[in-house]
Amino acid sequence: MTNLSISTAHTAPSSPLSPIQQVDWQAPWLQHLTYQPFMVDATDAIAQSSVFSSVAAYLNYGLTQAKDKALMAKDKLSETSSNSVLTSGRGQTLKFVAQEDLPEGMAYETFIATTGRVPTRENLHDLFNGSIWLTFPQSKALLNRYQAQAIDEAGISGSRGRVRDTITVFDENGAILVTTDSAIGDALANFDWQNCLVQPRALWDTPMQPSPNAQASVYIFGHALLEQLIEPRKPLCAHTLILTVSPAFFSLSTPQRMAQLDKILAVKLAEILRDEAVTPRVFSPLPILGVPHYWADNADPNFYDDTFVFRSGRRNSKK
Repeated sequence: MTNLSISTAHTAPSSPLSPIQQVDWQAPWLQHLTYQPFMVDATDAIAQSSVFSSVAAYLNYGLTQAKDKALMAKDKLSETSSNSVLTSGRGQTLKFVAQEDLPEGMAYETFIATTGRVPTRENLHDLFNGSIWLTFPQSKALLNRYQAQAIDEAGISGSRGRVRDTITVFDENGAILVTTDSAIGDALANFDWQNCLVQPRALWDTPMQPSPNAQASVYIFGHALLEQLIEPRKPLCAHTLILTVSPAFFSLSTPQRMAQLDKILAVKLAEILRDEAVTPRVFSPLPILGVPHYWADNADPNFYDDTFVFRSGRRNSKK
């Protein structure tokens, strides 16, 4: 890709707190995660005890909420209604289970695809992975289907191949730039930070107070990137997919935006992954703390003068 990209092997320092308690859920880059932490009724001590007993239990509670909200939307004939049951890449009902449920020698993605069960450890990495399943269920299921298919065809030893490499990079470290202005997307693709992030700053959405008049926003998809943002660092860089939408997108509520974006993203990812020659270069590097309103320091235009982070990069078309 580029030397702007980051390792996805980083693990946050150990903590006596549970993974759920380690997260600042008010961080701007978490506001699109549809079913986290407000899914817990703080007045119900019994539910709290059950929900927080493990990361898997917490995420399964989110699955219940997702099902309930989908059924309510269906009853109201909402345009953003969807299936009430989230599924794996092979249509199996999703459930988060302990890591020990993964049979020895069985590939993780194959197990999810064929059983619907997502092995979940007691850590931030798997907490965020589950949160992305809840927020982008169609897109995650699509990636799971392609991963399982590739494993069926080539096994898990040796090189993953281009398709699996591309999936892994986006799944771990991806983000989506959603914009109504193609010039903003073009600027990102060309490493033109001024015309992407600085000059059009007034057009960018504010995560804590979404605006119907916004013309650009970034939503993080990669769960390893979310884990690394527990300790934000300026060089953190996302592999970003650029999607152009109609202005109506920004008039939606955040949950409605995510429901629509999940559908659009799944279609786009399917289009990308059908190309067996695809590589992670299909994504554009984006220093994530440079996203307007993600980090207080980026209100100063001089923030973007750091050429170690905001590099000129490649300007040729991606292969």
